[in-house]
Amino acid sequence: MPGNLVHQGAVVICGHGGQAQPTVPNPRVTVGGQATVLLTPPWSVAGCPLPPVSGGPCVTGMWTVGTTRVTSLGQPLVVSAGAATCAPTGVPLTVTVSQPRVVAT
Repeated sequence: MPGNLVHQGAVVICGHGGQAQPTVPNPRVTVGGQATVLLTPPWSVAGCPLPPVSGGPCVTGMWTVGTTRVTSLGQPLVVSAGAATCAPTGVPLTVTVSQPRVVAT
């Protein structure tokens, strides 16, 4: 599934509005001067408003679907059309803003 490559400065949020950031950027491939992100490392989530009594807040996120044809260091990259799940809540991560120039499958 094609999508825009996600870079380190992209805006990614959990289903409750918490801000997600990659824990390991991939400086080997850059877009717009910013590092891309490999699929396998976890993302940290901060500012999730879901209270603990409701099973929250979101703490980490893991991408499960990314690029299939474009890789870096032998690993797939995160794309805006990919899929990710937050722990411990199970809600998705959503890319709301990313660079528009590089599309990958």
